[in-house]
Amino acid sequence: HLSALVGRTNGLSKPTLLAATAGVRRGVAGGATGGGAASKKLVIKNFRERPALPDSYTQDTWKKLHEAVRAIQSSTSIKYNLEELYQAVENVCSYNASHTLYKQLRQVCEDHVKAQILQFREYSLDSLLFLKKINKCWQDHCRQMIMIRSIFLFLDRTYVLQNSMLPSIWDMGLELFRNHVISDKLVQRKTIDGILLLIEQERNGEAVDRSLLRSLLSMLSDLQVYKDSFEQRFLEDTNRLYTAEGQRLMQEREVPEYLHHVNKRLEEEADRVVTYLDHSTQKPLIACVERQLLGEHLKAILQKGLDNLLNENRIADLTLLGQLFSRVKGGQLLLLHSWGEYIKNFGTTIVINPEKDKDMVQELLDFKEKMDHIIEVCFQKNEKFINLMKESFETFVNKRPNKPAELIAKHADSKLRAGNKEATDEELEKILDKIMIIFRFIHGKDVFEAFYKKDLAKRLLVGKSASVDAEKSMLSKLKHECGAAFTSKLEGMFKDMELSKDIMVHFKQYIQNQSDPGNIDLTVNILTMGYWPTYTPMDVLLPPEMVKLQEVFKTFYLGKHSGRKLQWQTSLGHAVLKAEFKEGKKEFQVSLFQTLVLLMFNEGDEFGFEEIKMATGIEDSELRRTLQSLACGKARVMNKSPKGKDIEDGDKFTFNGDFKHKLFRIKINQIQMKETVEEQVSTTERVFQDRQYQIDAAIVRIMKMRKTLGHNLLVSELYNQLKFPVKPGDLKKRVESLIDRDYMEREKDNPNQYHYVA
Repeated sequence: HLSALVGRTNGLSKPTLLAATAGVRRGVAGGATGGGAASKKLVIKNFRERPALPDSYTQDTWKKLHEAVRAIQSSTSIKYNLEELYQAVENVCSYNASHTLYKQLRQVCEDHVKAQILQFREYSLDSLLFLKKINKCWQDHCRQMIMIRSIFLFLDRTYVLQNSMLPSIWDMGLELFRNHVISDKLVQRKTIDGILLLIEQERNGEAVDRSLLRSLLSMLSDLQVYKDSFEQRFLEDTNRLYTAEGQRLMQEREVPEYLHHVNKRLEEEADRVVTYLDHSTQKPLIACVERQLLGEHLKAILQKGLDNLLNENRIADLTLLGQLFSRVKGGQLLLLHSWGEYIKNFGTTIVINPEKDKDMVQELLDFKEKMDHIIEVCFQKNEKFINLMKESFETFVNKRPNKPAELIAKHADSKLRAGNKEATDEELEKILDKIMIIFRFIHGKDVFEAFYKKDLAKRLLVGKSASVDAEKSMLSKLKHECGAAFTSKLEGMFKDMELSKDIMVHFKQYIQNQSDPGNIDLTVNILTMGYWPTYTPMDVLLPPEMVKLQEVFKTFYLGKHSGRKLQWQTSLGHAVLKAEFKEGKKEFQVSLFQTLVLLMFNEGDEFGFEEIKMATGIEDSELRRTLQSLACGKARVMNKSPKGKDIEDGDKFTFNGDFKHKLFRIKINQIQMKETVEEQVSTTERVFQDRQYQIDAAIVRIMKMRKTLGHNLLVSELYNQLKFPVKPGDLKKRVESLIDRDYMEREKDNPNQYHYVA
């Protein structure tokens, strides 16, 4: 084994080694001189026989190694060179003494570890000193085992590796420390108690030595006693602490404060895992905090605080609430349910109260915008929250039948009417989009259509529309939402207005060719009866010039369109009157009824109520409203005696020659254009009547197709076909009506079975 021995000091006697080396050198020199130019190859061969170790070599070597181990354990200097010691171990192992060497090393280490236990028997040590002492003992042990392993590395990597039953030198050191130090009941109890006390102090806000905790807990992990000796007790303590804390703070604190506290606790515990706890503790620890601070109090948190958070629009707190509830099983479902209930309850207060009708739609729009913002920011646009919000809106908006639909139509009218200075075209478009969102929730869309149609008619006829583009945009939105059948009449109204413009161009030319064109400028809108709202015709006594002009137009129109019938709607007429006062000339923009009253004062200075009524032929309530607008409004063109807001039968009216106004053209508010209660009722009744016809038509359609059908199946089929809400009782009435009118009949033996009568 010459190759293994050259150049090393390894415990063999030096003369042998040097002689071998010298022999090699001589061989090289001889080869060089004897061979001249041709050098000989150098061949190194093993000894014919393996060199024998001296008898006392193993004992002497162990003595040196034992001294070195003792020096490491007592932290004193080692007499020998570390390389020399390493080589000694290698030599001993090479001569099959590994087993004995491992046994001897284990015994020395075990004796040393056993001796350590004595220092922990002192009962007087306080908790922190004890922990520091055990930590120092552990750190020393680790350092010593690293040194010892580096000397005995050859043993560790050969003999120990080949014997799978034997622990490595490092693992042997852990095993000894575990068996003789940490498994000691007193030591283990005091260590775990001390660690738990430090963690409790930290949880109470005190500063503690985190590096000490980290070191001790990593020791427990390395010794594989972390789970059994520490984690179980730690989680029990945690559970106890947060159970009590959750119950106490739910009583003492408001919900936002409580949520922030829970979040803080979760962050602290997560930080504990990162800083000094074993990673395996994270899941059960966080689950424990979530369960005790959140899971046990989900309903209480929602009952105590959700409504306030939503009412006050506490975005940050709601975001935190959403995040925390999503961490706990069943939390999001509970939050979802409470969210839906809140929307229904809050929305119902807006819709149900008749006193709030004036602002209902604006409040609904604001409420919807607020809820949208909360979903976007706090609940990350969660689909479940979006869908439930839609369902909740639909539920509460339809709790009060018809009225919301009517008010939404009115709101749209207020935005589309001229004089709406609030919005640019882009803003108006956004407002209409928002109105459409609320419109989608309504079941009685036919009510909306009836009122929208009536208001649209006023806007078109009085030229009050803010923008034709906005009107057409709204129409296309309605068409997209409800289909072409829904908007066909509304579109027909626009067509009528455009056709009327063309007709008037031709009529103006026709008038020019007349022998006596007259001095009144007449504009007529031709309205197709089926498209427009139903107006009650009102016969009034027009001045002869107007009657003549009407006849001229009638002749002109019927000459172009034979077979048509014209019916004049005086209630929709309006005019511009020129008037002279002491202050100068003025122009009045007035309704036809106001015009008829004012024209009377060309014939006289004073008239009584009954005289005016006889002369104009205006219906009583309409006349009172008209006189009120002229004599009691802001622009008082007439004087009334006696003074007062209401018009009585005996009142007298005189022309106000002293009338003053800063404007040249004055619009006198047309009170008859304001909607009356009767108009509202008649519109609603008309919708109701239309619904009866639609139900009848649907029943006949279904029965014609099915021929025979049971009552329940017929009702469910009707619910699928009808686009407005209807009660089962109403359907039953319509069925009875159709049976009476012989469209269908009952089966004799089974009254719930119907047959179609062809």
